[in-house]
Amino acid sequence: MRGVERMPKLQGFEFWSRTLGGARHVVAPMVDQSELAWRLLSRRHGAQLCYTPMLHAQVFVRDANYRKENLYCEVCPEDRPLIVQFCANDPEVFVQAGLLAQDYCDAIDLNLGCPQMIAKRGHYGAFLQEEWDLLQRMVLLAHERLSVPVTCKIRVFPEIDKTVRKAVGIPVFANGNIRCLQDVERCIQDTGVQGVMSAEGNLHNPALFEGRSPAVWELAEEYLDIVQQHPCPLSYVRAHLFKLWHHTLQVHQQLREELARVKTLEGVAAVSQALKLRCQEDMSRQQEGVRPPDNLPAFHWICQPYIRPGPREGSKENSGGRSKRALEEEEGSLDGLSKNKLKKQLRNPHKTFDPSLKPKYAKCDQCGNPKGNRCVFNLCRGCCKKRAFKETADCPGHGLLFKTKLEKSLAWKETQPGLQEPQQGRPGTPGGFSEVMGSALA
Repeated sequence: MRGVERMPKLQGFEFWSRTLGGARHVVAPMVDQSELAWRLLSRRHGAQLCYTPMLHAQVFVRDANYRKENLYCEVCPEDRPLIVQFCANDPEVFVQAGLLAQDYCDAIDLNLGCPQMIAKRGHYGAFLQEEWDLLQRMVLLAHERLSVPVTCKIRVFPEIDKTVRKAVGIPVFANGNIRCLQDVERCIQDTGVQGVMSAEGNLHNPALFEGRSPAVWELAEEYLDIVQQHPCPLSYVRAHLFKLWHHTLQVHQQLREELARVKTLEGVAAVSQALKLRCQEDMSRQQEGVRPPDNLPAFHWICQPYIRPGPREGSKENSGGRSKRALEEEEGSLDGLSKNKLKKQLRNPHKTFDPSLKPKYAKCDQCGNPKGNRCVFNLCRGCCKKRAFKETADCPGHGLLFKTKLEKSLAWKETQPGLQEPQQGRPGTPGGFSEVMGSALA
């Protein structure tokens, strides 16, 4: 399967104006969130250019299923222009991934902006920004061998000169803190960039680039209809609805729990419909002239940005020392439970995470670890094993039967007159039981 026929390779502002159509409104690359269905929804509401989610170049090269799931889907002419983003740290791997992707997109982007710990461990994203020699080799090799242009998404350096080096002769997109159309226009005016990306703002209001704030259910229903035509993992769908319904789910907590637990697309759609009915009931009871609560710009059933706490409110002192990831996970949690704890609760509805309700375990007399409830020595299994072995004793509570096995072994040998008599000695002495059992345990 091949994509649409492409024009000769263009560069710089000619590429931006002709291939990208002078795009000003851009949906940023978002891991597991800028999939085809969401891109199509965003394009219907003012997005002029979209990026794929960040794809791992090495996995893309070696795994055909990964390519099929993330890019090799049905040819979709309305999903253009499109830029495929890769994370990579090897020039040849980056180029190989680009060669496999170039027939399905209009440009290949190198991610130099991801600041997360996984990027640090994998040595990509923002953690490559200082390795200019490596980056030069990666970009130059890709530019020479790919039939589409190469772009880079970077993070702004603390020093302005280091970021732009006085002037650039290529199109530039800005990204960060874009919550509404007015932010887009102000950013373009203040910085002189050619276009503006939105990630978080787009997730809470896909109609951001239209300058509209519609009712949440309008966009939720439209998105779910698109997913029927262009399926994606249920986890993506659920995450999108948590973003869209974020403010409503703070009001109707029970439906938040149900959304976290449903396991089918039909179930997700049913919860979204229930949220719509709750919102319409809230609207009918709304008194004229009353302002939205909690300093929100609009009532909870209207698409609007989620304002993250600033540096002061979000400091460790006020957040209880929680990381940014922990704070973000509350978006998809119930009663403060993380996503992982929610999964555990789905498997076992009676599971509790209240520390005051956790059972108290008696400690091992030797090491302080929890001791076995039925241990004859009142020890943990490790300490019990050492003692039972040393004393040739049994501990049924831990399933250790050193004494029993020795007795069976001696009894069997007594029935075999041709076997050499075992050396007499205390267990644990050279040639005694400890050597036999030691070799069996090794």
